[in-house]
Amino acid sequence: MAISEADGLLGQDAIILHGSDLSQKDALAAARIGYGGRPVCVVEDWVILNVTLTEAEQARVYEAGCKPMFLFAHKVVYDERRRFQPGNWVRSSMGTSFDDGYVFVTRNTVYVLLGPGYRSTSSIQEIFSIY
Repeated sequence: MAISEADGLLGQDAIILHGSDLSQKDALAAARIGYGGRPVCVVEDWVILNVTLTEAEQARVYEAGCKPMFLFAHKVVYDERRRFQPGNWVRSSMGTSFDDGYVFVTRNTVYVLLGPGYRSTSSIQEIFSIY
């Protein structure tokens, strides 16, 4: 299932991004470098959702060491800790960084983004209403 405007995930500001072209094995190896041993989850058909917040809310997010963004993926390819089954969807907790155009990091997990995806803006209510 591809992400589309019909999902309500892509606003008019959506931009197309391209994740990793590396093989799953090489992408996993690259993602394991420098992230403190966090488990790795490989996904496809993804969107990074920037959260619309007030200035005060943004300040609290940054003070907590996060950035106002979440990851949603329609397809889990592989999860190192087997928290998510292959083929299922996943919505991350708030991100801490987005590196190299294909590594989305949270406090608990390093997500490797394969293939094409999007970046869009959404409200926190819309993000938490996903599935």
